[in-house]
Amino acid sequence: MFKKILIANRGEIACRVIKTARKMGIATVAVYSEADASALHVDMADEAVCIGPAPSKDSYLVADKIIAACKQTGAEAVHPGYGFLSENADFSRRLEEEGIKFIGPKHYSVAKMGDKIESKKLAMEAGVNTIPGYNDAISGPAEAVEIAKKIGYPVMIKASAGGGGKGLRVAYDDKEAHEGFASCVNEARNSFGDDRVFIEKFVVEPRHIEIQVLADSQGNTVYLHERECSIQRRHQKVIEEAPSAFIDPATRKAMGEQAVALAKAVQYESAGTVEFVVGADKSFYFLEMNTRLQVEHPVTENITGIDLVEQMIRVAAGEPLSIRQEDLSINGWSIECRINAEDPFRGFLPSTGRLVKFQPPAEGNGVRVDTGVYEGGEISMFYDSMIAKLIVHGKDRNDAIRLMRDALNGFVIRGINSNIPFQAALLQHPRFVSGAFNTGFIAEEYPQGFDASMVPHDDPALLAAVAAFARRRYIERAVQIDGQLPGHGRKVAVDWVVLIGDEQYPLSVKRIEGGYSFTHGDKTYDIVSDWHFGDLLFAGTVNGQPLSLQIERRGLRYRISHFGLQVEPIVMTVNAAHLLSLMPKKLPPDLSKFLLSPMPGLLREVAVGEGQEVKAGEKLAVIEAMKMENVLKAEQDGKVKKVVAKPGASLAVDEVIVEFE
Repeated sequence: MFKKILIANRGEIACRVIKTARKMGIATVAVYSEADASALHVDMADEAVCIGPAPSKDSYLVADKIIAACKQTGAEAVHPGYGFLSENADFSRRLEEEGIKFIGPKHYSVAKMGDKIESKKLAMEAGVNTIPGYNDAISGPAEAVEIAKKIGYPVMIKASAGGGGKGLRVAYDDKEAHEGFASCVNEARNSFGDDRVFIEKFVVEPRHIEIQVLADSQGNTVYLHERECSIQRRHQKVIEEAPSAFIDPATRKAMGEQAVALAKAVQYESAGTVEFVVGADKSFYFLEMNTRLQVEHPVTENITGIDLVEQMIRVAAGEPLSIRQEDLSINGWSIECRINAEDPFRGFLPSTGRLVKFQPPAEGNGVRVDTGVYEGGEISMFYDSMIAKLIVHGKDRNDAIRLMRDALNGFVIRGINSNIPFQAALLQHPRFVSGAFNTGFIAEEYPQGFDASMVPHDDPALLAAVAAFARRRYIERAVQIDGQLPGHGRKVAVDWVVLIGDEQYPLSVKRIEGGYSFTHGDKTYDIVSDWHFGDLLFAGTVNGQPLSLQIERRGLRYRISHFGLQVEPIVMTVNAAHLLSLMPKKLPPDLSKFLLSPMPGLLREVAVGEGQEVKAGEKLAVIEAMKMENVLKAEQDGKVKKVVAKPGASLAVDEVIVEFE
């Protein structure tokens, strides 16, 4: 067994590998860019080596620097995590030539499966079901349109070296095929240095289901069942679960056996994932093989009890698998939510900055948190948006959903925005709960994006009562202040009005043991809690049932987050509420004459000039943030008065790019 390994990655996956290595008694070496000098993985590792400036192309993607760090520290092996150099065949080959073990498959397996065109041909030879399509690189947009018409719309245009949702477009007509081809080529060239693109049939009502495989150097290969990864937004996975509510035992066996056949055909060693698209009739087709550890591997670990990182290390060290196919069963149900630094209420725009508060739910009792950040740390614009992975393991799917809802309620993040409200809304959506969804679920249910009104809550009066609970606690403290004039002390009202948006919730309150009882109409809320001022988590009971939510005082308001819904109630006396209702409403300023940057990022392109007439839907600018290009389009017809920001500028949120007449 290795004595020391280097982790050629950052963030939560680097921390995840370090935990298993520590459990196995293996010393670890972290590498880090200048932007990650204070990162958690650097602190957790036994040693750390700086490998360059913040941009990944100057640090985490430079094989020479990784190899030099291995030699400097005496690391015998490298775990690449996922992303960066994890599926770079040249990198794994060079490590082998330097006498350093690659904790992953051999370079020839990586090369064969890393090329989507080549991998599809190999899959067909191995007897794996494949999607109809055109498997050779395409010369230009005109040829792309002709091929798409022959296959029949809709089609999927994909970069050969693509991954992570980059270099992928779905086209439903000639115009989309023409534009999608150009976009894929550009994204592929910028992200992977390989601009080859191919086209295949897009399966209607598809599910994205993947099979985890594990193979050793002695030819033993097993499959560890499936993961359901159909909940995606713009081809990026949002929620993953294992097993799938859609797959029956016969389909599971057939998919698993085909995944094993493909792994054996390319002499695969280590952990890998064979991705399939599955139609409504349970017909399944090979998509690609990921020759690395997947982001969502914890759900498989939960239902099988197998540490996949440990198995990867043991296989790389030459050990045979101790697991046989007949030993593998499914224990319970596991769900993972990717907690990302993005604002779901502003079109999921990246949110960077300082983590003023970072308090994940306590681990244990079926809850696991994989993260690479800490309170006070920074979410950088240079890397991807993942803050953490929240994973739960229940006895069945309904139990796992319940655990995840409670865990999301208890996940405190401040300083930046996160997608927790969106995750919470998905966990309560009837289609998700029923399991009747496909990869189009988010696009179908949220065609205009996501806003606060889409977060369901069946009892907003409860949130009003919690706000009143907090207000009552504050007032009771004020009543106890010394030095009040006799006869002029603070009096505590019994009847209050809580305003949530335009809704009013009249409440009457009385003390009970451990809390207060609130009456709203014919409903009574007996809330008991030991909540203290400043606590962001409010835990207790309501009418004897457990209650957990987040609350913080913001001036006269209390921001409450519960099941993804965020409200800012104001607790007022009856008289104050009446007077407020008579006040005029302040209208927001008219910003329609400006194109504002919706996120912090790099201005890549300004597509219009001064004096130019623009039409609604026309491209105005392109901003790059967190490795993704974001195209800003005109919301209405108009004429450009002034171009304020120039390409290459680093923009802040709401910074003016273009001014219109």
